[in-house]
Amino acid sequence: MKKVGFIGGYDKTDLILYIAKIMTVLKQKVLVVDTTITQKSRYIVPAMAPTLKYITTFEDIDIACGFTDLEDLKHYIGIPEEQELDYDLVLVDTDNLESFESYGLEGANNNYFVTAFDNYSLKKGLEVLSGLKRPIHLTKVLFSVDVSQEEDDYLNYLALGYKIDWNDYKVYFPIDIEDFEAINNNQRASKISFRNLTIPYKDSLTYIANEILGESNDSKVRKAVKIIERGV
Repeated sequence: MKKVGFIGGYDKTDLILYIAKIMTVLKQKVLVVDTTITQKSRYIVPAMAPTLKYITTFEDIDIACGFTDLEDLKHYIGIPEEQELDYDLVLVDTDNLESFESYGLEGANNNYFVTAFDNYSLKKGLEVLSGLKRPIHLTKVLFSVDVSQEEDDYLNYLALGYKIDWNDYKVYFPIDIEDFEAINNNQRASKISFRNLTIPYKDSLTYIANEILGESNDSKVRKAVKIIERGV
């Protein structure tokens, strides 16, 4: 089972669901765990009478809300703590240090720092990493109209003193009105469709999905994106 962390104060829910959808098309069994303070997935993912803790299925993705750690999840499912969850991939959405630690994201297979360049997103995101005792390897996932060197330099400046080992490469998502409209339409229709997403947005989804798989599967990932695009 692979565990992947998506860290930061920026809204990551749709991004994670879209990556999870690609994985399910590739026959991966995926669990998304929303450990954020706001738990936005409660409001955009359909669920039957959601309680304080629950797991629901949406677009072949299992989504868990309200759990303090993986042991809490296992207890809810009814399996022993020492038994591994029956998933190929667990994607953890966090915006706080407590859940970062309780879900053991220091030992995740991949960790992504997701942010825009407003001060709230930057500083709230870095706050998650404020108590790290050991350096963590992070990939920047940057949402911006046009990322400039000045913006990246500002993030690096704010991160000085944190135990962060940034990856040399970055993943860019352009902030485009077309993507916002497509995402909002998906939420209203309670579905995941890539049909109206921009090519740069889909390319960045493809990049992250391919990296998580940990092998050269670019053609398979791109085929999965096309299938979701067509709504097959």
